[in-house]
Amino acid sequence: MAPPIYVLGTGLSHNGSAVLLKNGQVCVGIEKERISRKKHDGGNDTLAIQYCLDAEGISLSDVSLVVQCANFDIPDRNQFRGERIFATVNKPEIINISHHLAHAYSAVGTSPFSECAVMVIDGCGSPLNQFLSMHPEQKKNIDSSFLNETEMICEKDSFYHFDGQKLTPLIKDFSKMSGATTTELKLPTTEHSIGGFYAAVSLYVFGDMDDVGKLMGLAPFGNAKGFNFNAFEFQSGSLLVTNNWKKHFTNPSKGYEYFKKHFSYYANVAKWAQEQVEKAVITCIANRLEQFPHKNLCYTGGVALNAVANAKLEDAKIAKNIYFEPAAGDNGLALGCAYYGWLDYLKMPKVSHDGSTCFGKQYSEKQINEALQEKSNKNYNKKKFETDEPLILYCAQKLNEGKTIAWFQSGSEFGPRSLGRRSILAHPGIEGMKAHINKNIKFREDFRPFAPAVLKEKVSDYFESGRNSPYMILVDKTRPEYLKELCNVTHCDGSARVQTVEETWNPRFVKLLNEFEKQSGIGVLLNTSLNKKGMPIVETPKEALYLFEISALDILILENTVVEKDNLTN
Repeated sequence: MAPPIYVLGTGLSHNGSAVLLKNGQVCVGIEKERISRKKHDGGNDTLAIQYCLDAEGISLSDVSLVVQCANFDIPDRNQFRGERIFATVNKPEIINISHHLAHAYSAVGTSPFSECAVMVIDGCGSPLNQFLSMHPEQKKNIDSSFLNETEMICEKDSFYHFDGQKLTPLIKDFSKMSGATTTELKLPTTEHSIGGFYAAVSLYVFGDMDDVGKLMGLAPFGNAKGFNFNAFEFQSGSLLVTNNWKKHFTNPSKGYEYFKKHFSYYANVAKWAQEQVEKAVITCIANRLEQFPHKNLCYTGGVALNAVANAKLEDAKIAKNIYFEPAAGDNGLALGCAYYGWLDYLKMPKVSHDGSTCFGKQYSEKQINEALQEKSNKNYNKKKFETDEPLILYCAQKLNEGKTIAWFQSGSEFGPRSLGRRSILAHPGIEGMKAHINKNIKFREDFRPFAPAVLKEKVSDYFESGRNSPYMILVDKTRPEYLKELCNVTHCDGSARVQTVEETWNPRFVKLLNEFEKQSGIGVLLNTSLNKKGMPIVETPKEALYLFEISALDILILENTVVEKDNLTN
């Protein structure tokens, strides 16, 4: 039997990651921040690569090809913000691809389509000169106005066709980088980036341009009727950010207390910005599909994580089928690198993906026990269930009683959402639960929302559109008759960022949802990531125990082991 073919993808931008394909299928993948415990960590990739090799039980010599991607850099084999794992060996071969191409391959590799169009929209991609140095054959596809530009210009949005094996660029738009002036509303990326615009408004509202997800959560509290101006215009096939809107925003946040004092104002700004992004995304993608129609569309890049805009895009019906890449941000670059290596460079056939985003390694009972032993001085009650049924019965009962559960199961999710492997679970309808989790477990702002997890086949019972949303990146509207029962997972405008749970890759979570419905009459659970504000999602049992210790979590489930605090009432 021939040895397996391993292709390693590595992303070295912020939100760095590594992914290993085995014979064309993902066998392991991890974001660097999950191991280093530094939010949005990137740069040197040795830590993430070693995790993948160890999880698969192989060495670097077993890898056939490495494909890498970093924004604004073509990384050296030996050094990139420290010595790399490749420094002392000549093999495997390392090749480079551009930022948007990595995004695009991450989508087509995991999508259900054998042929499709692909749209990439983000904050900023590769500079044109680096793009051409990596892909010189693409020069003929670049507009002459971009080739003649003397200032640095970077990928802004890209539109491709995938024929089942290879991506062909159809439209690539570039933009100059923003000028050197420093104002609260200076776009941190290119001059005409949707992602850059949203980051600039995030900085204005929160004082942090990385809080774009928080901005989407704030928007439902606002009203944009007082803002009768636009941030975007479409000219000659290119989406541009105007400058006129900036003059209307002269009151940047001066800290959290100031933000709370002027909450309504900042919520209105967030609502306006959200609506601008929604219109811009639909306008841009509709234009591309008008020129190159296709029934199947893959959508990726950081802007594709905007769940509200995604739902509006789906409702616009500009494509029959849309696949939203769950790791659409830069954490997905390694995934795209690996798929490029398999499909384009090695010219191997696409292997069907099962839809799972759970690429992390599983922790053994021995590792769990070792972590528990370190906490032997704590007054925790521990017990182990040998089979699923009593564990599920116990968890459903406690959730129905109003207890909060840290749910640690199997390999962790790849991407920004916890989908039932590293989750905090709670009752969706007990009054005050949302505020309790935000304040005493997540240690974050009280307006931040939580997601409803629901069985795929029951989503239409509780939500109006009944969207299939396995990755928690589409919103829906909670049906009016369930607003009270789902008060902790429904935004103030009636919307909810739904997760539809599938048995094929989340069987234990399905069992829990079924049992909770039997006991409570509600087939929905509150689901949020197993972390606190500013902390990457928990990866190891030790980290889960740390969060359990410092927060008001009631119960921790580590695979089949239950950990309770001694003050838990039974």
